[in-house]
Amino acid sequence: MNLQPLLDALDLQEAAARALADDLRTQIDDLQTRLREAETHFEYLAITRTTLTGRLPAGPPDLPEHPDYPRILDAFNQATGPLRAKDVCEALGHELLPKNVEGTRAKLKHLVKLGILTEADTGNFTRKS
Repeated sequence: MNLQPLLDALDLQEAAARALADDLRTQIDDLQTRLREAETHFEYLAITRTTLTGRLPAGPPDLPEHPDYPRILDAFNQATGPLRAKDVCEALGHELLPKNVEGTRAKLKHLVKLGILTEADTGNFTRKS
């Protein structure tokens, strides 16, 4: 039996498999290079975003949907110093009843939590600079 044709066929298949493997390794190397470049670009973009957002002031928070909130901010815009809940209640035209003063105080505390006002000391509120 002559094995030479079978060995020649195996040689051809080995050469084709070796060429395919070499081609795939080249493609993998190219893809790894492109992946590193893409990851580096992504890192630069992330650094840029962090730099920009870390230095830009945040936009103003949304006010709750109640008609008093814009009026409260207007009272602070016109004020020359800190305001107490009673002062704001008067500026809004509400009667100085305990329920109105406490309701206004709750709104002022909510604006402090939103970062719009600060409570300089207990009961004295100012617009955040």
